Amino acid sequence: MVVVGGGCYGTFYASQLAKAKARGKTDYRAVIVVDREPDCQARRELSAAPDRQFVVADWTSFFDEWLSDARRTTHDARDDQIVPSPHMPHLMFDWVLRRARARWPERSVSVEPVPGTLATPYDRPGADQTRYVSWADWICPTHCIEPALCPAIGAPRTWEMSDTVRGLAEQLRSGGRPVHGPALFVCKHQVFGVGMFSADSVRAGDRLVEEAGARGPAEVLIGTISSCHGALNLVSVGPRTTHAARRA
Repeated sequence: MVVVGGGCYGTFYASQLAKAKARGKTDYRAVIVVDREPDCQARRELSAAPDRQFVVADWTSFFDEWLSDARRTTHDARDDQIVPSPHMPHLMFDWVLRRARARWPERSVSVEPVPGTLATPYDRPGADQTRYVSWADWICPTHCIEPALCPAIGAPRTWEMSDTVRGLAEQLRSGGRPVHGPALFVCKHQVFGVGMFSADSVRAGDRLVEEAGARGPAEVLIGTISSCHGALNLVSVGPRTTHAARRA
């Protein structure tokens, strides 16, 4: 399990995972806390353990190595999990985007605004073309596990962001825009207040972009989401150049 960041959130998640394992509620080979600061909060506050590692690296270089093809098919990598921080950038989309640009250096690979309409009360564009959406128009409780009964409103939760994003993709296709996907990295609560998504779901998103782009120009909708919140991007792969098409 890779914990993204060794600050207050990462320290809490790594601590909770250790407690859950000690009480027999979960099991794992190792928790890897990744932070570019060698003296991050998690390293200062959490004692050394055989199943806890600290990696000093920026997240970009770490995931370029950790999600690489060399690890993709190994037995030990198949159930790897990523524990995100609530405030981390859209790291997994960035990884998929870098992979696409490396795969097709002679084609345009760009990030476009995510079109379409959503009924979510919160819907804001970021400076990097990421579209941030949420079903909450209130301040959510810290470390909320998004249960069926929403603690903020004291009533059943009637929404699921994965359905919302899939509906957006269908809306775009029915409007004549041939969008592929969505590729969704869905963070779900697993144990003791810790949410995570699988590394294999990220690799599946990469394969979706690869397969869509192999057939020609393509747009793929990609989201990192939970039940209530999401960060959405649209990657656009341009046509092959004449030279590239001839070589293929």
